[in-house]
Amino acid sequence: MGVWVSFFAVIVLIVIPWVGAQGAGQYLFGIVIPYVAVLVFILGFVYRATKWAKTPVPFKIPTTGGQMKSLPWIKSNPLDNPSNNAGVIARMALEVLAFRSLFRNSKLELREGPKLDYASNKWLWIAALAFHYTFLVVFIRHFRLFMEPVPGFVGLLESVDGFMEVGLPRLMMSSLILLLAALYLFLRRVAVPQLRYISLAADYFPLFLIIGLVSSGILMRYFIRVDITSVKELIMGLVSFRPTVPEGIGVIFFIHLFLLSVLIAYFPFSKLMHAGGVFFSPTRNLPNDNRVKRHINPWNYPVKVHTYSEYEDDFREKMKEVGLPVEKE
Repeated sequence: MGVWVSFFAVIVLIVIPWVGAQGAGQYLFGIVIPYVAVLVFILGFVYRATKWAKTPVPFKIPTTGGQMKSLPWIKSNPLDNPSNNAGVIARMALEVLAFRSLFRNSKLELREGPKLDYASNKWLWIAALAFHYTFLVVFIRHFRLFMEPVPGFVGLLESVDGFMEVGLPRLMMSSLILLLAALYLFLRRVAVPQLRYISLAADYFPLFLIIGLVSSGILMRYFIRVDITSVKELIMGLVSFRPTVPEGIGVIFFIHLFLLSVLIAYFPFSKLMHAGGVFFSPTRNLPNDNRVKRHINPWNYPVKVHTYSEYEDDFREKMKEVGLPVEKE
Protein backbone atom coordinates (compact mmCIF):
# COMPACT_ATOMS: atom_id res chain seq x y z
CA MET A 1 0.00 0.00 0.00
CA GLY A 2 2.75 2.43 0.96
CA VAL A 3 4.57 1.97 -2.34
CA TRP A 4 1.53 2.95 -4.41
CA VAL A 5 0.67 5.91 -2.20
CA SER A 6 4.23 7.21 -2.58
CA PHE A 7 4.29 6.53 -6.33
CA PHE A 8 1.08 8.41 -7.04
CA ALA A 9 2.12 11.23 -4.69
CA VAL A 10 5.22 11.82 -6.82
CA ILE A 11 3.14 11.60 -10.01
CA VAL A 12 0.90 14.34 -8.61
CA LEU A 13 3.98 16.41 -7.77
CA ILE A 14 5.08 16.10 -11.40
CA VAL A 15 1.67 17.07 -12.74
CA ILE A 16 1.40 20.18 -10.55
CA PRO A 17 4.22 22.19 -12.22
CA TRP A 18 3.39 20.65 -15.59
CA VAL A 19 -0.02 22.28 -15.39
CA GLY A 20 0.79 25.29 -13.22
CA ALA A 21 4.11 26.52 -14.65
CA GLN A 22 2.50 28.48 -17.44
CA GLY A 23 2.61 32.24 -17.82
CA ALA A 24 2.47 33.92 -14.41
CA GLY A 25 2.78 30.51 -12.76
CA GLN A 26 6.46 30.43 -13.68
CA TYR A 27 7.12 33.10 -11.04
CA LEU A 28 5.54 30.85 -8.40
CA PHE A 29 7.42 27.69 -9.41
CA GLY A 30 10.66 29.44 -10.36
CA ILE A 31 11.05 31.89 -7.46
CA VAL A 32 8.53 31.64 -4.62
CA ILE A 33 8.55 27.87 -4.08
CA PRO A 34 12.38 27.50 -4.19
CA TYR A 35 12.81 30.30 -1.63
CA VAL A 36 10.14 28.78 0.65
CA ALA A 37 11.74 25.33 0.31
CA VAL A 38 15.18 26.59 1.32
CA LEU A 39 13.71 28.53 4.26
CA VAL A 40 11.82 25.43 5.46
CA PHE A 41 14.99 23.35 5.09
CA ILE A 42 17.10 25.76 7.18
CA LEU A 43 14.51 26.21 9.92
CA GLY A 44 13.66 22.50 10.00
CA PHE A 45 17.30 21.42 10.09
CA VAL A 46 18.14 23.86 12.88
CA TYR A 47 15.03 22.86 14.85
CA ARG A 48 15.76 19.13 14.72
CA ALA A 49 19.48 19.54 15.36
CA THR A 50 18.76 21.80 18.35
CA LYS A 51 16.17 19.35 19.69
CA TRP A 52 18.64 16.46 19.44
CA ALA A 53 21.42 18.51 21.02
CA LYS A 54 19.20 19.33 24.02
CA THR A 55 18.06 15.74 24.54
CA PRO A 56 19.67 14.28 27.68
CA VAL A 57 21.63 11.05 27.41
CA PRO A 58 20.77 9.10 30.59
CA PHE A 59 23.01 6.17 29.74
CA LYS A 60 26.34 5.89 27.96
CA ILE A 61 25.40 3.49 25.18
CA PRO A 62 28.12 3.50 22.48
CA THR A 63 27.75 0.65 20.02
CA THR A 64 30.75 -1.64 20.39
CA GLY A 65 32.11 -4.36 18.16
CA GLY A 66 35.49 -5.11 19.67
CA GLN A 67 37.52 -5.49 22.84
CA MET A 68 37.20 -2.64 25.31
CA LYS A 69 40.33 -0.94 26.65
CA SER A 70 41.09 -2.33 30.09
CA LEU A 71 44.31 -3.97 31.28
CA PRO A 72 47.57 -3.09 29.48
CA TRP A 73 48.20 -6.67 28.39
CA ILE A 74 44.75 -7.02 26.75
CA LYS A 75 44.71 -5.72 23.18
CA SER A 76 41.80 -3.35 22.61
CA ASN A 77 40.05 -2.26 19.41
CA PRO A 78 40.28 1.56 19.19
CA LEU A 79 37.87 1.84 16.23
CA ASP A 80 35.09 -0.54 17.17
CA ASN A 81 35.37 0.23 20.87
CA PRO A 82 36.95 3.69 21.22
CA SER A 83 38.00 4.77 24.69
CA ASN A 84 38.76 8.43 23.94
CA ASN A 85 37.65 11.28 21.70
CA ALA A 86 40.33 10.55 19.08
CA GLY A 87 38.92 7.06 18.61
CA VAL A 88 35.38 8.45 18.38
CA ILE A 89 36.44 10.94 15.69
CA ALA A 90 38.15 8.18 13.69
CA ARG A 91 35.12 5.91 13.95
CA MET A 92 32.74 8.74 13.00
CA ALA A 93 34.91 9.63 10.00
CA LEU A 94 34.81 6.03 8.74
CA GLU A 95 31.08 5.88 9.42
CA VAL A 96 30.28 9.10 7.55
CA LEU A 97 32.74 8.72 4.67
CA ALA A 98 32.79 4.95 4.16
CA PHE A 99 29.62 3.61 5.89
CA ARG A 100 31.79 1.22 7.90
CA SER A 101 28.98 -0.27 9.99
CA LEU A 102 27.03 -1.03 6.82
CA PHE A 103 30.14 -2.65 5.33
CA ARG A 104 30.44 -4.92 8.37
CA ASN A 105 26.71 -5.66 8.35
CA SER A 106 25.51 -9.18 7.58
CA LYS A 107 22.12 -10.68 6.86
CA LEU A 108 20.54 -13.68 8.55
CA GLU A 109 19.18 -16.42 6.31
CA LEU A 110 17.12 -19.51 7.11
CA ARG A 111 18.41 -22.45 5.11
CA GLU A 112 17.56 -26.14 4.85
CA GLY A 113 17.97 -28.08 8.01
CA PRO A 114 16.48 -25.78 9.36
CA LYS A 115 19.65 -23.82 9.84
CA LEU A 116 20.35 -20.16 10.53
CA ASP A 117 23.27 -18.79 8.58
CA TYR A 118 24.93 -15.41 8.27
CA ALA A 119 25.58 -14.13 4.74
CA SER A 120 27.34 -11.13 3.27
CA ASN A 121 25.37 -7.97 2.62
CA LYS A 122 27.96 -6.08 0.57
CA TRP A 123 25.63 -5.22 -2.32
CA LEU A 124 23.66 -2.93 -0.03
CA TRP A 125 26.89 -1.25 1.08
CA ILE A 126 28.02 -0.77 -2.55
CA ALA A 127 24.65 0.64 -3.61
CA ALA A 128 24.49 3.01 -0.62
CA LEU A 129 28.03 4.21 -1.22
CA ALA A 130 27.37 4.72 -4.94
CA PHE A 131 24.09 6.51 -4.22
CA HIS A 132 25.51 9.01 -1.75
CA TYR A 133 28.75 9.80 -3.57
CA THR A 134 27.17 10.19 -7.01
CA PHE A 135 24.55 12.45 -5.43
CA LEU A 136 27.43 14.54 -4.10
CA VAL A 137 29.08 14.63 -7.53
CA VAL A 138 25.84 15.70 -9.20
CA PHE A 139 25.39 18.42 -6.57
CA ILE A 140 28.91 19.76 -7.12
CA ARG A 141 28.49 19.68 -10.91
CA HIS A 142 25.50 21.99 -10.51
CA PHE A 143 27.83 24.64 -9.09
CA ARG A 144 28.22 25.64 -12.73
CA LEU A 145 24.74 27.16 -12.49
CA PHE A 146 25.37 28.92 -9.17
CA MET A 147 28.76 30.53 -9.72
CA GLU A 148 30.33 32.94 -12.15
CA PRO A 149 33.14 32.42 -12.98
CA VAL A 150 32.84 28.63 -12.66
CA PRO A 151 35.47 27.19 -10.26
CA GLY A 152 38.16 25.08 -11.89
CA PHE A 153 37.41 22.00 -9.77
CA VAL A 154 33.90 21.85 -11.26
CA GLY A 155 35.28 21.56 -14.78
CA LEU A 156 37.80 18.96 -13.63
CA LEU A 157 35.06 16.93 -11.97
CA GLU A 158 32.94 17.07 -15.12
CA SER A 159 35.89 15.84 -17.19
CA VAL A 160 36.35 12.84 -14.90
CA ASP A 161 32.60 12.22 -14.70
CA GLY A 162 32.21 12.20 -18.49
CA PHE A 163 35.46 10.41 -19.30
CA MET A 164 33.67 7.79 -21.45
CA GLU A 165 32.77 10.50 -24.02
CA VAL A 166 29.49 8.78 -24.85
CA GLY A 167 26.94 10.82 -26.81
CA LEU A 168 26.59 14.53 -27.31
CA PRO A 169 26.27 16.07 -24.82
CA ARG A 170 28.48 13.46 -23.25
CA LEU A 171 27.05 11.00 -20.77
CA MET A 172 27.76 11.85 -17.13
CA MET A 173 28.31 8.58 -15.31
CA SER A 174 27.27 10.03 -11.95
CA SER A 175 23.69 10.63 -13.15
CA LEU A 176 23.38 7.10 -14.53
CA ILE A 177 24.89 5.46 -11.43
CA LEU A 178 22.72 7.56 -9.12
CA LEU A 179 19.59 6.46 -10.97
CA LEU A 180 20.62 2.79 -10.94
CA ALA A 181 21.53 2.93 -7.23
CA ALA A 182 18.18 4.50 -6.33
CA LEU A 183 16.36 1.86 -8.41
CA TYR A 184 18.32 -0.88 -6.64
CA LEU A 185 17.41 0.48 -3.20
CA PHE A 186 13.76 0.61 -4.28
CA LEU A 187 13.71 -2.87 -5.84
CA ARG A 188 15.45 -4.29 -2.76
CA ARG A 189 12.60 -3.05 -0.58
CA VAL A 190 10.04 -4.57 -2.93
CA ALA A 191 11.81 -7.88 -3.60
CA VAL A 192 12.87 -8.83 -0.06
CA PRO A 193 9.76 -9.95 1.88
CA GLN A 194 11.12 -8.92 5.29
CA LEU A 195 11.93 -5.41 4.06
CA ARG A 196 8.64 -5.09 2.20
CA TYR A 197 6.79 -5.98 5.39
CA ILE A 198 8.40 -3.21 7.46
CA SER A 199 8.57 -0.57 4.70
CA LEU A 200 6.27 2.43 4.97
CA ALA A 201 5.30 5.21 2.60
CA ALA A 202 8.01 7.31 4.25
CA ASP A 203 10.57 4.79 2.97
CA TYR A 204 9.35 4.78 -0.63
CA PHE A 205 8.49 8.45 -1.08
CA PRO A 206 12.03 9.89 -0.98
CA LEU A 207 13.23 7.13 -3.33
CA PHE A 208 10.50 7.91 -5.87
CA LEU A 209 11.18 11.62 -5.42
CA ILE A 210 14.89 11.20 -6.11
CA ILE A 211 14.24 8.87 -9.05
CA GLY A 212 11.88 11.48 -10.51
CA LEU A 213 14.40 14.26 -9.88
CA VAL A 214 17.26 12.39 -11.56
CA SER A 215 15.05 11.24 -14.44
CA SER A 216 13.87 14.77 -15.18
CA GLY A 217 17.50 15.95 -15.13
CA ILE A 218 18.51 13.24 -17.60
CA LEU A 219 15.55 14.13 -19.81
CA MET A 220 16.62 17.79 -19.83
CA ARG A 221 20.20 16.96 -20.71
CA TYR A 222 19.68 14.39 -23.45
CA PHE A 223 16.12 14.43 -24.76
CA ILE A 224 14.07 17.55 -23.95
CA ARG A 225 16.47 20.41 -24.38
CA VAL A 226 16.11 23.65 -22.40
CA ASP A 227 17.79 27.01 -22.80
CA ILE A 228 20.71 26.55 -20.38
CA THR A 229 21.57 30.26 -20.59
CA SER A 230 18.11 31.20 -19.34
CA VAL A 231 18.30 28.53 -16.66
CA LYS A 232 21.58 29.93 -15.36
CA GLU A 233 20.15 33.44 -15.42
CA LEU A 234 17.24 32.25 -13.27
CA ILE A 235 19.50 30.39 -10.81
CA MET A 236 21.99 33.26 -10.52
CA GLY A 237 19.07 35.59 -9.83
CA LEU A 238 17.90 33.32 -7.02
CA VAL A 239 21.29 33.06 -5.29
CA SER A 240 21.96 36.80 -5.65
CA PHE A 241 18.46 37.66 -4.33
CA ARG A 242 17.61 39.47 -7.57
CA PRO A 243 15.12 36.93 -8.91
CA THR A 244 13.86 37.05 -12.44
CA VAL A 245 12.23 34.50 -14.74
CA PRO A 246 13.67 34.69 -18.28
CA GLU A 247 11.60 33.74 -21.29
CA GLY A 248 11.98 30.42 -23.03
CA ILE A 249 12.54 28.04 -20.10
CA GLY A 250 10.74 24.78 -20.79
CA VAL A 251 8.24 23.21 -18.42
CA ILE A 252 10.54 20.22 -17.84
CA PHE A 253 12.90 22.53 -15.94
CA PHE A 254 10.12 23.72 -13.64
CA ILE A 255 9.17 20.07 -12.98
CA HIS A 256 12.82 19.38 -12.08
CA LEU A 257 13.04 22.48 -9.87
CA PHE A 258 9.73 21.72 -8.15
CA LEU A 259 10.78 18.15 -7.32
CA LEU A 260 14.06 19.50 -5.96
CA SER A 261 12.18 22.07 -3.85
CA VAL A 262 9.92 19.37 -2.43
CA LEU A 263 12.96 17.21 -1.60
CA ILE A 264 14.71 20.14 0.11
CA ALA A 265 11.64 21.05 2.19
CA TYR A 266 10.91 17.40 3.02
CA PHE A 267 14.49 16.61 4.06
CA PRO A 268 14.50 17.84 7.72
CA PHE A 269 11.26 16.02 8.55
CA SER A 270 12.11 12.67 6.98
CA LYS A 271 14.48 9.76 7.44
CA LEU A 272 16.88 11.60 5.15
CA MET A 273 17.76 13.64 8.23
CA HIS A 274 20.09 10.80 9.24
CA ALA A 275 22.69 12.88 7.40
CA GLY A 276 22.73 15.22 10.39
CA GLY A 277 21.37 12.88 13.03
CA VAL A 278 24.36 10.54 12.91
CA PHE A 279 26.44 13.21 14.65
CA PHE A 280 23.98 13.35 17.56
CA SER A 281 23.65 9.59 18.06
CA PRO A 282 24.94 8.49 21.49
CA THR A 283 25.67 5.07 20.01
CA ARG A 284 28.30 6.70 17.83
CA ASN A 285 29.52 9.93 19.41
CA LEU A 286 30.43 8.66 22.90
CA PRO A 287 33.65 6.92 23.93
CA ASN A 288 33.31 3.65 25.83
CA ASP A 289 35.18 4.69 28.97
CA ASN A 290 32.74 3.45 31.59
CA ARG A 291 35.53 1.88 33.63
CA VAL A 292 37.52 5.11 33.69
CA LYS A 293 34.94 7.85 34.00
CA ARG A 294 31.52 7.69 35.58
CA HIS A 295 28.68 8.80 33.34
CA ILE A 296 26.27 11.07 35.21
CA ASN A 297 22.64 10.94 34.15
CA PRO A 298 21.71 14.53 33.21
CA TRP A 299 18.11 13.80 34.19
CA ASN A 300 19.12 13.28 37.80
CA TYR A 301 18.40 16.21 40.08
CA PRO A 302 19.81 16.81 43.59
CA VAL A 303 18.06 14.58 46.10
CA LYS A 304 18.68 14.66 49.86
CA VAL A 305 19.57 11.13 50.88
CA HIS A 306 19.86 9.48 54.29
CA THR A 307 23.16 7.59 54.28
CA TYR A 308 23.80 4.50 56.35
CA SER A 309 26.25 6.34 58.59
CA GLU A 310 23.58 8.94 59.31
CA TYR A 311 21.04 6.19 59.89
CA GLU A 312 23.38 4.51 62.37
CA ASP A 313 23.99 7.79 64.19
CA ASP A 314 20.24 8.18 64.63
CA PHE A 315 19.54 4.62 65.83
CA ARG A 316 22.87 3.32 67.20
CA GLU A 317 21.72 2.84 70.77
CA LYS A 318 18.51 1.09 69.77
CA MET A 319 20.47 -1.15 67.38
CA LYS A 320 22.78 -2.15 70.20
CA GLU A 321 19.84 -2.92 72.46
CA VAL A 322 18.40 -5.44 70.01
CA GLY A 323 21.83 -6.92 69.18
CA LEU A 324 22.28 -5.50 65.69
CA PRO A 325 25.93 -4.98 64.65
CA VAL A 326 27.12 -1.37 64.27
CA GLU A 327 30.18 0.02 62.55
CA LYS A 328 30.90 2.56 65.28
CA GLU A 329 30.66 1.89 69.00
